[in-house]
Amino acid sequence: MTRIPASARTARTTRRGVRGLIAVALIAGVVAVIAAAVLVHQAPTSSSRSSFTTPSLSSPSSPAPPSRIPPGGATVFDGSIPAVAKLDPELRKALREAAAAAATDNGVELRVTSGWRSTEHQNRLLREAVEKYGSESEAARWVATVETSPHVAGDAVDIGGSGATAWLSGHGAAYGLCQIYRNEPWHYELRADAADRGCPRMYADPTQDPRMRRQR
Repeated sequence: MTRIPASARTARTTRRGVRGLIAVALIAGVVAVIAAAVLVHQAPTSSSRSSFTTPSLSSPSSPAPPSRIPPGGATVFDGSIPAVAKLDPELRKALREAAAAAATDNGVELRVTSGWRSTEHQNRLLREAVEKYGSESEAARWVATVETSPHVAGDAVDIGGSGATAWLSGHGAAYGLCQIYRNEPWHYELRADAADRGCPRMYADPTQDPRMRRQR
């Protein structure tokens, strides 16, 4: 029997050890790749996560009232917005004539921040006002009931911007547009004889308006 030198036996053993380590490393790598693939397959996508944690703004459970106007307001010429389109025709006509004059006069734009309101919208505003001011009597200084609100009837409009309300304060009567409440410089209604007689005396707030006492 031929004796294998000790150095050769050591080298052979070393090679077997290296090959064994390489095999173990390869197996570990394969296992890691498979585990990663399983995790990726099982992990929810960002869209699926958001569907559980972030409600959609357009969710049918909380739709925006059809009478709500987009942020920034709408022009009085925008007939595609119900809050403008469903205003009393004579009020809408007066607003458009005034808006054209204001734009020509000194570039003032009359933007509607609230016009016709649905009953749902008005009820929501009233509930929010009661919560904000702490009582129905205090809320009544700012928001009317569905039965008494001129907004629900399409007879009132709120105009945004200090420049616009200042222009209407000085020129609105010529178009029959009058501020009705002293505490609401944005709220205007049509008074057809205002061009000849001027606007009627303002109420301090809606609680002083006899119309607001009906069906309360």
